[in-house]
Amino acid sequence: MLSLLFKIGKKEKSLEAIIGEIQNGNSQLHYKIIKKYHPFIAKTVSSVCKRYIDETDDEFSIGLIAFNDAIEKFEREKGRSFLAFAEIIIKRRVIDYIRKQARNKSIPYDLHERENDVRPHTLESHLSFEEYGKQVEQERRIEEIEQYKQELKTFGLTFQDLVNQSPKHADARQNAITVAKVLVDHEELRASLLAKKQLPIKQLEKQVKVSRKTIERNRKYIIAISVILTGDYLFLKEYLKEVI
Repeated sequence: MLSLLFKIGKKEKSLEAIIGEIQNGNSQLHYKIIKKYHPFIAKTVSSVCKRYIDETDDEFSIGLIAFNDAIEKFEREKGRSFLAFAEIIIKRRVIDYIRKQARNKSIPYDLHERENDVRPHTLESHLSFEEYGKQVEQERRIEEIEQYKQELKTFGLTFQDLVNQSPKHADARQNAITVAKVLVDHEELRASLLAKKQLPIKQLEKQVKVSRKTIERNRKYIIAISVILTGDYLFLKEYLKEVI
């Protein structure tokens, strides 16, 4: 991981602070940061593509655009590392690119017209590319679950806790998810949760139509859902959409 500190004058500033200056309009720093982190972008893209990527590759361009988007979208108040955030955005965009390539990688028209003229290696290449896209997506899912597991640890939670504490009935789960959404949408409550690693039950109680007892009973589940909603969890958020 590249250094998180730049020296500006005699004062050291974190990369996160520098990103804040860029967001406030410092175009000179913007250019310098992007240039400095070209190796980071290439390394991140290469980890997804499973091959060496240089600055002439299309995949690098995708990563570069994603890195710039990460600069624009980074929220320092969430207390996360910018590079960790940028890595997620870059990997997500590259995976989306691979998915799109796999969908668009069609067999030539004449192969459909004349079955006897089908070239096995062309079909095999198409299928291999599609399988590769699926493999990359599966690896990203595994990475995301591991990331989620590690973030839950900072709240003193484990997957086993979620299995034991998840509401048994659909209505109860829906109520807990609604409470989590209210928490995440409320800036002060969200900041309190992320900073203190505890559910702000007293303040939250005033914002929802759910009893304190219910909130306390589903505390771990509400935290777990809130972590997904505040984080960069592409696949877990898709899963949430299916169960809500």
